[in-house]
Amino acid sequence: MELVSVAALADNRVIGDDGGLPWPSIPADKQQYRERIADDPVILGRVTFESMLDDLPGAAQIVLSRRQQSFDLPTAHHAADVDDAITVAEGLAAETVYVIGGAVIYDLFQPHLDRMVLSRVAGTYEGDAFYPEWGDADWRLESTTEYDRFRLEEWVRTTPTTAE
Repeated sequence: MELVSVAALADNRVIGDDGGLPWPSIPADKQQYRERIADDPVILGRVTFESMLDDLPGAAQIVLSRRQQSFDLPTAHHAADVDDAITVAEGLAAETVYVIGGAVIYDLFQPHLDRMVLSRVAGTYEGDAFYPEWGDADWRLESTTEYDRFRLEEWVRTTPTTAE
């Protein structure tokens, strides 16, 4: 199973501000993001899950939560921690599982990722949520695709993950 982080971040690694995007909406980014994760399970935090209830991403949602143990949706699965989320994901028998946030979830899963697909929004923005830093020695930029208002980067891990 491949674990892939998907995020949009500004030059200063900002990914959010008070629960929303810190930059004006970029429809092309939202479209490529939704298409990428549509048929696979996603891992996300409870707050992010609740913010997306009207339009849930992914074929299944693995929700990390210390408080809430069950959800009223057949596609939503509870996980207590990173190891539990990975076990749930393996049980879904998917080839790829996407980590989609928020900031704490990205940070927790960073040592376990095989790839990162990052929409790089030009500029710096004010915000209260940041994508974690990563070491260039551990990652290789495999591809870059330019779009209007953002650049899509795909990074591949070059060192073993914590799970290996």
